Amino acid sequence: MLPINPQNARLWSILGSRGTFGAAMLEAAAGAEDLMVLTADLSVTSGLERFRATHPDKFMNVGIAEQNMIGIAAGLAKEGFNTFATTFSNFAAMRSYEQIRLNLGYMGLNVKVIGLAGGMAMGHFGNTHYGIEDLALMRAVPGLTVIAPADGAEIVKTVNALITHRGPVFVRLTGAMNNPIVYTADYNFTIGKAVPLRQGTDVAIFACGTMVAESVAAAKKLDTLGVSASVTNIHTLKPLDTDAIDSACGKATLLVSVEEHGIIGGLGGAIAEHTARRGGAPRQLFIGLPDRFGKNGDYKYLLHKYGLTGSQIAASILEALGAAAPEAGATCYALSQDK
Repeated sequence: MLPINPQNARLWSILGSRGTFGAAMLEAAAGAEDLMVLTADLSVTSGLERFRATHPDKFMNVGIAEQNMIGIAAGLAKEGFNTFATTFSNFAAMRSYEQIRLNLGYMGLNVKVIGLAGGMAMGHFGNTHYGIEDLALMRAVPGLTVIAPADGAEIVKTVNALITHRGPVFVRLTGAMNNPIVYTADYNFTIGKAVPLRQGTDVAIFACGTMVAESVAAAKKLDTLGVSASVTNIHTLKPLDTDAIDSACGKATLLVSVEEHGIIGGLGGAIAEHTARRGGAPRQLFIGLPDRFGKNGDYKYLLHKYGLTGSQIAASILEALGAAAPEAGATCYALSQDK
């Protein structure tokens, strides 16, 4: 496994989520004789060009045929291969939804689908390439594990875990080049087990993907304003670590979900489904993308437009607490709002 240290963390940040995924797969391939990696005409975009050149016997490009790719991956899994299939997250979740539902969820085959560029990372490609509903769709498939790594180090951890994990998994990679860094040292990563990053008593922030780093920045900002906020990295949305949520319910006065995903059906929805069943939970603030299609634009511009930077997240939390008006540009999208 690639070591997690400040130097590698910086390199993975520069490479971005896709480049880091490719580097992790190349490292993992050496000791995985049953490994097979497929892509839908995205060898370079998936960060897999070196993998393809080094392990041509473990690599297959099926062309722009995402549905067929899942079918082939399922067939290889039936033959005993530990199969990874890569394409853009929105194409995996939508074009291949029926194949994922039947071949992975229903049949329980050992295929790991890697959704590239989830959220708005595709920038000027626009809504046709944004993955803003993928978590909601994948969470709805029975039997499918759903993972959204926080940064490069966690992508490496995820790949390493999936090499030995058996069963269908959807992994959503978010962010672009120069991804924010969360981890610079090794830590315990277990599928289905959340990772606490900061302790706090007033507000409990739960985040996934790129929003983990932004949530840590928000918590630091809140701390300077007298608001104590915990931050928990929910890298696995299914199965959800309900113990981590229950623990927060006994301390905080406000639960906050932060995700680079639509506010319906993603991390916020998963938390709300659990707290509605358990009862006695604090109210919840949903921070994410609005329930509508927007215009395309530069990735960083879009994050700011939708209030998904650390300072904007902090401002939205303050607004929800009634502590202060949010700064200019901060936007919080709750289920009852459509600003």
